[in-house]
Amino acid sequence: MDKNIQPDFNKSPDGLIPAIVQDALTNKVLMLGYMNQEAYDSIINLGKVTFFSRSKKRLWTKGETSGHFLNVQLVLLDCDQDTLLIKANPQGPACHTGADTCFNEKNITPDFINHLENVIKEREKGNQPDSYTFKLLQSETSRIAQKVGEEGLEVALEAMKPGENTLIDEAADLVFHLLVLLRHKGKSFNEVIEKLKQRHK
Repeated sequence: MDKNIQPDFNKSPDGLIPAIVQDALTNKVLMLGYMNQEAYDSIINLGKVTFFSRSKKRLWTKGETSGHFLNVQLVLLDCDQDTLLIKANPQGPACHTGADTCFNEKNITPDFINHLENVIKEREKGNQPDSYTFKLLQSETSRIAQKVGEEGLEVALEAMKPGENTLIDEAADLVFHLLVLLRHKGKSFNEVIEKLKQRHK
């Protein structure tokens, strides 16, 4: 999290600004709450979504009773510096009613590929220099292309075997290495999807 982000709490007479909480994986909006400076400092230091409860007149960490904490992954500030967008990983339902979100929507993972692409982008930055993904991205294009070819062959060979086999495992390896190759070449899987859509017309 960027600790240099500083919301302008003085824009509100009561020192509270709205904070929208979004699932970091699915991008589904989970809930809305209000924060003051103390609540904001708490999420930066503790990494768990904390609001100022207007009814209880105190700080309130989501999940302090239920255990359904919202683990903060990213904090974004709007252009007017008076609204926060918090991307978090929920440890259970976000709503006190037991619903996935406070807007009674199902919080499912419709696009794990997008999430995986974001992970690959993060690895590319070198924050985890020992990771396999980072090392692979530092390779020559020919090396990454070779890995895609090897995994493609493994998929084909597994598909020809009778009975139980590791076809799904090999297919997962192929998709992962393809995503790495696309990232290495400055492309995205969405471009592949768009091409498929064009061909489907």
